[in-house]
Amino acid sequence: MTTPVVSLAYHSGYGHTAVIAEAVRAGAVEAGAEVHLIKVDEITEEQWTVLDRSDAIVFGSPTYMGTASGAFHVFAEATSKRWATQAWKDKLAAGFTNSASKSGDKLHTLQYFQILAAQLGMHWVNLGLLPGWNSSTGSEHDLNRLGVFTGAAAQTNADEGPEAVHKADIATAEQLGRRVAETARVFLKGLAAA
Repeated sequence: MTTPVVSLAYHSGYGHTAVIAEAVRAGAVEAGAEVHLIKVDEITEEQWTVLDRSDAIVFGSPTYMGTASGAFHVFAEATSKRWATQAWKDKLAAGFTNSASKSGDKLHTLQYFQILAAQLGMHWVNLGLLPGWNSSTGSEHDLNRLGVFTGAAAQTNADEGPEAVHKADIATAEQLGRRVAETARVFLKGLAAA
């Protein structure tokens, strides 16, 4: 069986998003993927090559001022070389983000990732979870407690450090990692059979 290669291309300004990236990584590893963490603000030519050979790329960034961070935008612009050659066409893509507010316009960041993926010819993998914490029997400890379908969304108070990333958001991010790895495995089997 082919082992899917999943890479996480992410930026973390204060460490909160790095915690989410690590959770996505853990979920993908648990599902049997080879996983690479790539900090986009420190990316090397070797890491661009890793992205080029990946079956799935998961984009991650904090949400700042309603969109991905400036460092992530610099990375996204640099992907235009891959766009011009269609180098990432038909790879899988997914995304995750964190902000201090419950909404914080995280959806816009995830939609930005979706558009980036679409421009690169990639296929988007959503979270695949029902919303949590939306009934009288729910709680803040539910998976997908923020009710986002597009990707993994996390909320961490602005005056707290990375250790305060909510456990339910970490578990939700792990689920995204598992889903991406499992989808990549199915996708690879389909390509092999075609």
